[in-house]
Amino acid sequence: MESNGNQFLIGGIPAVQIAEEFGTPVYVYNADKIESQYKRLVSAFSGITFKVKYACKANTNINILRLLNKLGCGLDTVSINEVKLGLLAGFPKQEIVFTPNSVAISEVIEAAELGVRLNIDNLNILEQFGKKYGRSIPVCIRINPHIVAGGNKKIQTAHLDSKFGISIHQMDKVVKIVTENNIHIESVHLHSGSDIKDVESFIQGLDALFEVSKHFKDLRYIDFGSGFKVPYKKGDIETNIEELGARLSEKFQAFCKNYGRELELWCEPGKFLVSESGFLLATASVIKETAAETTIVGVNSGLNHLIRPMMYDAYHEIVNASNTTGATHAYSVVGNICETDTFGVNRTMHEVHEGDIIAFLNAGAYGFSMSSNYNSRFRPAEVLVYKGKAQLIRKREVFEDLLAKQVEVEL
Repeated sequence: MESNGNQFLIGGIPAVQIAEEFGTPVYVYNADKIESQYKRLVSAFSGITFKVKYACKANTNINILRLLNKLGCGLDTVSINEVKLGLLAGFPKQEIVFTPNSVAISEVIEAAELGVRLNIDNLNILEQFGKKYGRSIPVCIRINPHIVAGGNKKIQTAHLDSKFGISIHQMDKVVKIVTENNIHIESVHLHSGSDIKDVESFIQGLDALFEVSKHFKDLRYIDFGSGFKVPYKKGDIETNIEELGARLSEKFQAFCKNYGRELELWCEPGKFLVSESGFLLATASVIKETAAETTIVGVNSGLNHLIRPMMYDAYHEIVNASNTTGATHAYSVVGNICETDTFGVNRTMHEVHEGDIIAFLNAGAYGFSMSSNYNSRFRPAEVLVYKGKAQLIRKREVFEDLLAKQVEVEL
């Protein structure tokens, strides 16, 4: 968040000015922040070959993808359409890794034919893939180490009943399938969840991967996933990236020496790269006093645009971009969707009036990508601030878009 006197800035441009030019609701991304986050992560690791694969499920706007490709980043994808978006954005096919979950073998085959790297997290799919391709196409296997880490239980992925990954307790079955089908395993991968605060969780995960790696002699890289915690408010706990990089680099160097040759170390951040770059700007539509003496600010957005607070109890800092000085009051900020639709309760903000621009921070990840047309409302526009210039990168939807894919029949 930037400020200049009484102005709230995004990439050096007043948020109010962006709202006036492009309307609200609008997602705004600061390219400088994305670049600085990428460079910070890369510089934290030293003495090893380290590669970053952006987990694009966080935000798949083609311009964000092109920016990260330009910076030298690779891509982590979870659907065949994300793979195709990555190729369209210019990522080299071998810098794209495809990690689907609960998909048919046909989708894995389609990705294989496109030439991207494959990460398999299911014994049955691994066996089917091996019978079809044998050793001709190398694959990575996703391991569930049962190291439960992360924030809200809805974003933890390594518990015993998780749908993600092949249990570390099933390694004998993995080895049997790999041996019988002569499969080339080029990597092992894990991801324990999101919003992981503790560096020790990553250390434990990497140790688990090292143990699994003993079964495979032709590895090219180790992928420890991601889930880095980013700060959502002042004083918030976050993953110490510098400590993480130093400790993992040292451990990985020792592992490679023991393994007999140098491998690459990969990670797959999504939120870390784009979350803090993004803002959702909305307009205060109404100010309302409840019988319980709560002052409500109702905005022209809702859970259809930013579902994280209602889905994950996620915290997003909320500020009045139109008024950054003077008296403050406590407000509950709500959306315009026809159900409980609360962005924040009892938030201290500078005095809000109808028509003010309300900014939701840390909205660059899982904001627009999880948006919908619920209540038949339009999804918002997207704007990228790049080199001091605000540019439209997605048009706001209009009424015709609601009907574009519907087919009328005679009744």
